[in-house]
Amino acid sequence: MIIAIDGPSGSGKSTTARLLAQHLDITHLDTGAMYRVITWGLKEENIDINDISSVNSFLEKTNISYKNANEIMLNGKLVSSDIRKKDITSSVSAVSALLEVREFLVNIQRKLGKKIDCVIEGRDIGSVVFPNADFKFFLTADLDVRSMRRKNELKKIGEDLSIDEIKASIQRRDLIDSSREFSPLKRSEDSIEIDSTDLTINEQLEKIIKIIKKNKEGTSKHV
Repeated sequence: MIIAIDGPSGSGKSTTARLLAQHLDITHLDTGAMYRVITWGLKEENIDINDISSVNSFLEKTNISYKNANEIMLNGKLVSSDIRKKDITSSVSAVSALLEVREFLVNIQRKLGKKIDCVIEGRDIGSVVFPNADFKFFLTADLDVRSMRRKNELKKIGEDLSIDEIKASIQRRDLIDSSREFSPLKRSEDSIEIDSTDLTINEQLEKIIKIIKKNKEGTSKHV
């Protein structure tokens, strides 16, 4: 079984996907973290993302693995905290827009999806990576709420940015993600949209669990 959860930054998809996977006792796959890992690796090696030859060489020697459900590694190095920092957040959309990077990671994601039951989150899971997923959800929330959520996430890793800085960063990322040429952020027509602006994580999770239990597939609706 594949459950796809898409949405913009701060919509609550990561926490919801993790908790849903725990509830269903299946694997949680955070594809956004994969793109962050690639971004971090390229920065570490000072590779210009416009130098496609160097990007491809980097990808050829790249191995992404997991220490456990929440800790991701690049070539054996634990990078879970490093990939959440401001400089990675500000760069990940540009890296994600590269066709070579998307093809590399989508291939990994599809291989994993064929082997295991999982909740997969990202921006193009239901529209591109797994268009035939058993369930597709698209989470949204208004900008102010998403910005505050991001601020709280950054505080946990020791970064304290102003709400205005964070809001501007999210707006830039939304624009890049939704307008990129390859696999842009968009809601697939057969996904179920959930606005999480006024919902707690538990309320959001309960809605999704109820829908899955009722086995409603193939019909686009707003919740």
